[in-house]
Amino acid sequence: MSILSGSSILVTGGTGSFGKSFIRHALDSLGVRRLVIFSRDELKQYELRQLFHDDERLRWFIGDVRDRDRLTRAMHGVEHVVHAAALKQVDTAEYNPFEYVRTNIAGSQNVVEAAIDSGVRKVVALSTDKASSPINLYGATKLVADKLFVSANHYAAAHETRFAVVRYGNVVGSRGSVVPFFQRLAAQGGSLPITDKRMTRFWITLEQAVRFVVDSFDLMQGGELYVPRIPSMRITDLAEALAPDNSIYEIGVRPGEKLHEEMIAPDDARRTLCLADRYVVQPTIATWGYVPPCGGEQMPDGFAYRSDTNDRWLSVEELREMVSG
Repeated sequence: MSILSGSSILVTGGTGSFGKSFIRHALDSLGVRRLVIFSRDELKQYELRQLFHDDERLRWFIGDVRDRDRLTRAMHGVEHVVHAAALKQVDTAEYNPFEYVRTNIAGSQNVVEAAIDSGVRKVVALSTDKASSPINLYGATKLVADKLFVSANHYAAAHETRFAVVRYGNVVGSRGSVVPFFQRLAAQGGSLPITDKRMTRFWITLEQAVRFVVDSFDLMQGGELYVPRIPSMRITDLAEALAPDNSIYEIGVRPGEKLHEEMIAPDDARRTLCLADRYVVQPTIATWGYVPPCGGEQMPDGFAYRSDTNDRWLSVEELREMVSG
């Protein structure tokens, strides 16, 4: 049984792809006492209320993570928080940097402050592969957010609130995913635009992401950055899986985009342990009684977890099965 079972949970950005999947899991498998959905979009909240038949365990808060007072009000009586709210489009961030700073960085600080003041027990923030060795504005804001959540364990001082981070790659079927875009073009018989045929990405399903986050609440002491051991895929293989009869053409890498993604940088190798299903990047300084997990294998100097050097790969057939499921 998870520590989340029967508890009161708040999800920031709870009407997004992750939030929707998390709500389903929490209601069906965790037996939550109360689940607070905190987000800005009233239409999406209305649609989710209909989808989940106005389940009496759900509470709906219109609010923005930029508003600390609203967060504090929403966290009243909450035991655990999943921080999923963020602005996420890589190319959009390059043209709107101030907005990304306000939401992804200042908003994360507000979540930390509100959680401590409200007596929340544990907080897990969702990160991204783009936060490792970032070359774009979005990744840079998420790296800062990651650092804020790790350091928040110091900042909490005598308070019992603990913070950890979960970092994973591209999510099958999430909003902004290339999958529905390719599927629409395939149905129309059109060619598929590929940024670069060499491109690789990490790949995870929403269900896997939700389970990984839930498990991280059970494992965390505070200060950990958890990275799932997941497979990589080639963008050309994804195109083949979705539209085997359609041609492809290259359009070039978008502003701020990488050819290959990274979830653990070489400089973090000395702090990284490998467990059965995950890597754990441990905090540099831990004054709150952190103890390294048992049974973890220390990664060698120079280790990096990259999508192009991964030891796990999805075949065309596996990709086709994942996107059709």
